[in-house]
Amino acid sequence: MSGGDEIPALPETAAANPNRLRISSHVSLPLSEIELTAIRAQGAGGQNVNKVASAVHLRFDIHASSLPEFYKQRLLALPDQRISADGIVVIKAQRHRTQEKNREDALERLAELIRSAGRTPKARKPTQPTRASKERRVDSKTRRGRIKSLRGKLDE
Repeated sequence: MSGGDEIPALPETAAANPNRLRISSHVSLPLSEIELTAIRAQGAGGQNVNKVASAVHLRFDIHASSLPEFYKQRLLALPDQRISADGIVVIKAQRHRTQEKNREDALERLAELIRSAGRTPKARKPTQPTRASKERRVDSKTRRGRIKSLRGKLDE
């Protein structure tokens, strides 16, 4: 395959459903919504460096996807450099030497990104400062004040 060839998507959980990428027990994506392209990997090479397209370039349009609206909004709000301003997720997988492993890696990384968007952050529980921490704070403030007062001019 030369750089830029279309390759069929193969999910990490191909045994369960070969046409869908499973995100959670309730959410899955049809693989037809994910564009996978074989490209030449970067880095040091060997005899096949300029011949084999083993890296995989994944593109996923959030707006055009069949994801629930909740996931779409959360994904678009993520401060992730893999998500463009147009709402397109771009993942380049080249960790492995084979195209199949890189394809699985790219799909798993997309699934993990969507899973992370689905998790709601834990609400912060406000706490009161302890007596010891209050005492430490006051002690450090008085010590600092004493140091600063010594900086002044001395009366003789």
